[in-house]
Amino acid sequence: MKRLQILVLLAITWVQLTAQTKYSKEIEDQIKLVENGLSGRVKINGKTYNLQERMAHFKVKGLSIAVIHNYKIVWAKGYGWADEKEKRPVNTQTLFEPGSISKSLNAVAVLKLVQDKKLDLYADINTYLKSWKFPYDSVSKNKKITLANLLSHSAGLSVHGFPGYDRKDKIPTLVEILDGKKPANTPAVRSEFEPGLKFKYSGGGTTISQLIVSDVTNQPYDQFLYETVLKPIGMVNSTYTQPLPKDKLKFAATGYYTDGREVPNKFHVYPEQGAAGLWMTPSDLCNYIIETQWAYQGKSSKVLNQEMTKLRLTPYLDESSALGVFIEDRAGVKYFQHGAGNEGFRGQYYGSLEGGNGVAVFVNSDNGAILFEVINSVAEVYKWKNFYFPEAKNVVTVPEAVLKTYEGIYLFEDKYAIVLPKEDGYYYLTDGVYSKMHFTSETEFFNEEFLAEKKFLRDTSGKVNGFTRQVRGKTFPQAIKVENADTLSLPAYQLNTIGWYLLENKQYDNAISFLNSGIKRMPEDPIATGNLGHCYLFKGDFNKAIELYRDFLFRAVGPYENVKDMISQDFVFFKNNGFDTGLMDKAFAELKLEIPEAYKQK
Repeated sequence: MKRLQILVLLAITWVQLTAQTKYSKEIEDQIKLVENGLSGRVKINGKTYNLQERMAHFKVKGLSIAVIHNYKIVWAKGYGWADEKEKRPVNTQTLFEPGSISKSLNAVAVLKLVQDKKLDLYADINTYLKSWKFPYDSVSKNKKITLANLLSHSAGLSVHGFPGYDRKDKIPTLVEILDGKKPANTPAVRSEFEPGLKFKYSGGGTTISQLIVSDVTNQPYDQFLYETVLKPIGMVNSTYTQPLPKDKLKFAATGYYTDGREVPNKFHVYPEQGAAGLWMTPSDLCNYIIETQWAYQGKSSKVLNQEMTKLRLTPYLDESSALGVFIEDRAGVKYFQHGAGNEGFRGQYYGSLEGGNGVAVFVNSDNGAILFEVINSVAEVYKWKNFYFPEAKNVVTVPEAVLKTYEGIYLFEDKYAIVLPKEDGYYYLTDGVYSKMHFTSETEFFNEEFLAEKKFLRDTSGKVNGFTRQVRGKTFPQAIKVENADTLSLPAYQLNTIGWYLLENKQYDNAISFLNSGIKRMPEDPIATGNLGHCYLFKGDFNKAIELYRDFLFRAVGPYENVKDMISQDFVFFKNNGFDTGLMDKAFAELKLEIPEAYKQK
């Protein structure tokens, strides 16, 4: 009987996962081509990737896509899990919270008020702010900030983006956020240089425009945006309401980190609605793309007329940043786009200014690398003009003994890179990004994520001592292989970061060397000491690990209340990545630490 129940449950789950809209054979064939044509900036040996394989590779739980061709949504589809624990699949109604795409619709709302003569795009923002005034100081050099500055990121303002708030946290008001007062978790939004000088991305500036919309309309921001922008253009499933209303929770995707862990309490709350707070589906966003395309040609004006749409899509100060949107000129063909990233979510959309092509892709993951691979595939299948020109490269197999000599730490321009082996080959790690190494000869390699072509060098004795770097024929300073951590001029926190990545890859002796070097420079660093404890724990020196942990057990550290909390969360990461749980269980008991729920999960 139990076996029958399991079979029925599996059958129901499969139906849920595969229950998508049925399309004509022509469209279904196009979908299959997209699903099997993923590729990055480089096509290696002419190969393309399969969508499900790449989702597994990037540890992406769920993905949702909608495709525009000839000014129509030709198909939309969901893949994977909206919530893996609940076995709730992604479908076309699943809501995502990808973040900064919110700025595009925010700009439409602001320009609607400009179009209706309720705002002047070029007036001092304090003309319209009622509940708060921007505190100008000497940094702005007596120049006034305008709405055009805010929307084009040319206001010279601080606060690039927002981390959001746990759903159980106290949520700050907009004024508290703008002034950086608790419970806000970001600094005050203030001038960093005079407005109109240059581009500098600022979610803080967008948040000021959000307050202006509310102050001028005397309406809640989410209500005005829905009635004036979202509903008229067909984004009827989308909402700026934060926190997400209870009736929408059943549609909401859960966010996940790059290692596949679930975001605590599933997703964050963003009171910075205009900058990051829009919950939406790709199909809804495609309705916005199509309306923009028609309005640009003067064939629709559901919200903005042709004149205002053309203004919105015209770069304001630099060559790409327009009003709430970025313009890309690809060999004479223009596309408008915006990317996005909230805690546990990533997204990207593109629309052509002419020809009626477009796409919106969302994932419930902190890893958005798959987004452009999917978009490239869509561009290939639907023959987008001048959009995708992949570089073709053939790769070779390098003997393992040779690869082994490349392992190590390399320093260049006050940055570092780590070359290390993983399950499926050798990887180049820098700026927190693991990038697979593809060799075109025994010494030359490239990474899909970075433009530089690299070549390993050896000294007269045959020992590897660095690598060269070239980007489009331009030579950059040589990277030098580091033989002794103590000789590095890097700050302590970077040495600790290197140590963490070596620990993460179970290179404990190397990790200990870098962590000790960092601790010499900052002896009271609890993070480095905790990481050193991890190294000794997994290396097998349990007593040494416990001694190190206890040295700083009650010290406050970063986002954690104390080192005890940090150790517990680190152990969740280690468990999810195949480290010895027996050693961690023993440490939990010895230190009398509370075991977090995420660690108990199988």
